[in-house]
Amino acid sequence: MTEMVHGRIPLGDGEPILPRWWRTVDRWSLACVLMLFAVGMLLGFAASPPLAARNGLSAFHYVERQAMFGGLALFTMVVISMLPPMQVRRLAVIGFVISFVALAFLPVFGTDFGKGATRWYSIGFGSVQPSEFLKPGFIVVAGWLIAAGQDLQGPPGKRLSLLLALVVCLLLALQPDFGQAALILFAWGVMYFVAGAPFIVLGALAVLTVFAGSVAYNNSDHFARRIDGFLSPEVDPTTQLGYATGAIREGGFLGVGVGEGRVKWSLPDAHTDFIIAVAAEEYGLILVLFIIGLFGTIVLRSLIRLMRERDPFIRLAGAGLACAFGVQAMINISVAVRLLPAKGMTLPFVSYGGSSLLAMGIAMGILLSFTRSRPQGEISDILSGRGRG
Repeated sequence: MTEMVHGRIPLGDGEPILPRWWRTVDRWSLACVLMLFAVGMLLGFAASPPLAARNGLSAFHYVERQAMFGGLALFTMVVISMLPPMQVRRLAVIGFVISFVALAFLPVFGTDFGKGATRWYSIGFGSVQPSEFLKPGFIVVAGWLIAAGQDLQGPPGKRLSLLLALVVCLLLALQPDFGQAALILFAWGVMYFVAGAPFIVLGALAVLTVFAGSVAYNNSDHFARRIDGFLSPEVDPTTQLGYATGAIREGGFLGVGVGEGRVKWSLPDAHTDFIIAVAAEEYGLILVLFIIGLFGTIVLRSLIRLMRERDPFIRLAGAGLACAFGVQAMINISVAVRLLPAKGMTLPFVSYGGSSLLAMGIAMGILLSFTRSRPQGEISDILSGRGRG
């Protein structure tokens, strides 16, 4: 029988789980995630003490919480990455159902914490944002449906996945959270494209998105204010965007120095949505490029490894997860430099936030599980007929 290998990794029957995991996991992506979290902790020491002082808390209260949630997120990521893809899929489906129900009840039991959008459940000692946990679950479920639809006797997976995406986006728009809704549609579009979608369908989806944005602009004051602020030729220096763009200009190439930044004393969300402004001001363009490089490495390595995957479900869901991860980072950074309107989206593994960290730990654990080397032939072998043996 022909020996089945993936890349250069042979089968290891009876091998303990930890050595097998370490041998097959994408260690470069894992290292990049750890470095992103380390950068987030470093920036947390700079950005969070002013907020803690305003709230009458100890100077490093938010740093300690970031370390606690981050440690839990990284542990969750590693545990999930050790699981086989089919077991990950079962857990993701359960997680999606729970998150979907929680999202549906947000208008009744949720709170907005004075930010104009009902996105959170208050649980006394903290808050939970269901949409963060919904994303990885939705991507896995949608990828499963699209892959199942490719079977001869399979369900109409593409149509079902699109219907599911539209329902989720509607629930997100009711909060309103148009940024997360757009990210959900983008992830679905990536999977649909990878599955061989015609461009006309993606074009129709883009037109529908623009139409939905026009409706939202005319019917949501929250959405209209953000768009008007983005389109205004003048940036109010007393707004979050004004503070952020000023800090980025001030930082220049090398930054003003560790602890010397001033934007953290003015920006309410310096430790969350605008953490990149703190990085740019104190450490300059060098650190910003380093952060972008880490995100780019994770996305590119994941996509390259997924290109060799035989299982269509793993290819589709993995591509959706990798692209959603990279685009969320791109959106966060683009908002800070005023390339996009404000969306309230965190920078994965860098921004402060328990829900964001835990959800990203789950998403990256799933992606690392999907991109592990497995005992199988290359996808190119199947296409060329060499996979038979």
